[in-house]
Amino acid sequence: MSNLLDNVFGLSGQALDVWQRRSEVIASNIANADTPEYKARDVDFRQVLQQASGEPSGALALSTPTPGQMTSTSESADSLKYRVPLQPSMDGNTVDAQVEQSAFASNMVHYQASLSFINSTIQQLRLAINGGGQS
Repeated sequence: MSNLLDNVFGLSGQALDVWQRRSEVIASNIANADTPEYKARDVDFRQVLQQASGEPSGALALSTPTPGQMTSTSESADSLKYRVPLQPSMDGNTVDAQVEQSAFASNMVHYQASLSFINSTIQQLRLAINGGGQS
């Protein structure tokens, strides 16, 4: 069933997962804006989506003993990158609240766009199944 849905929605479903994961990471950054030595993290959307689509990313492919054991949108530390600070603080914290809030807002726009695309696809499928409203 999952393979069928992947064929219908393409990478939109996986992109939605990545946008959600990224919003969680950015929210964590914002929550730790005053934590000494906290390093801001972010999801490398391009890298995760390349892995999900099967495109070569120049990195070695991971092998797993059982299919489905590890997903490309897992919460592993490999998918998170450290954000380069524009102006690091004296206590070693690299979170810039304004940058994080901007990234969060931008991420939510992308999330909503992916969700709208999936909803549109569902509406088109419904229309096809119902025969265009003809009885």
